[in-house]
Amino acid sequence: MSLNVELVSPVQRVWSGQAQMVSARTVEGDLGILPGHAPLFGVLVDGKVTIKTDSGEVAEFNVEGGFLSVSNNRVSILTESVK
Repeated sequence: MSLNVELVSPVQRVWSGQAQMVSARTVEGDLGILPGHAPLFGVLVDGKVTIKTDSGEVAEFNVEGGFLSVSNNRVSILTESVK
């Protein structure tokens, strides 16, 4: 089982694909999301979003705020900007 992940900003789709794990920092603390995670909506703070792909590669992005939602093994990350 894997996660279907999309990381988007107002101007582009930054990353999209299948992943084993996603980690991000929210106003309530650091999150680690694995397949089967309970539904969740979080407010992101400036920081790093890490995506471990199904192939084992690690993609890291510095985001500036935004939102993260998790539902049915789908992770949507919406951010103001990505560096």
